[in-house]
Amino acid sequence: MPLAEALRLQALRPYQLLNTMHDETFSELVRLAAKLFNVPIGIVAFVDEEEVSMGLNHGLPPDMDRVDRGETLCSVALLREETTVFENLNDHPCDLISPFLVKRLNLGFYAGHTLRTETGYPIGVLCVIDHKPRTFSEAEAELLARLATVVMSLLDLRLHLMQQANWNQQLWEAVYQRIDSSVTRLETLAALAGWEDADGPTAQAYQTSAREESLQVMAVLTEQIQALRA
Repeated sequence: MPLAEALRLQALRPYQLLNTMHDETFSELVRLAAKLFNVPIGIVAFVDEEEVSMGLNHGLPPDMDRVDRGETLCSVALLREETTVFENLNDHPCDLISPFLVKRLNLGFYAGHTLRTETGYPIGVLCVIDHKPRTFSEAEAELLARLATVVMSLLDLRLHLMQQANWNQQLWEAVYQRIDSSVTRLETLAALAGWEDADGPTAQAYQTSAREESLQVMAVLTEQIQALRA
């Protein structure tokens, strides 16, 4: 358990409403996370006292919006400052949780980075998941950490906007459109790379373009967040 668990849970409360909101921006956001790392599942998970809420996800079964805290790797990632990575859950499972959920979803890979409030409380995790084991480089871990910062900023922004009687819907829609266009471009680059030899120069060029797109979308989103908060 994190230190000051009661204060952490108090910090979590305002964000729990966002878990059930039907907001296309957040739907695209978790889809973007999955596409950035070319995995089938992306999740913004809120870690409560006994359960983990996973309503903001891409790739999970429709009925899996809440799971027991003791069964999810997000409860482990929540306790760490650095990105938590399990490259091969088949050969090296996590012994800190019940293996039921990992086996049910046939998970082979997990990477997650903590979502922290401005006051430093960990309220959840941004994670990307694959069914097969895979490597995860330091550059990818850094990218996930940067994306987690953007996600937390968008969560804070949405809470801020919910408290305003009149807010700029057009600017919020611009955030959605930028994420959507980036997801489309990443899908196209992945499809093109799939037609090439994985180690060949053309496939490498497509992968470089995907990394550049990843960095660009986070820079643009950061600018848009600042504009919305102004």
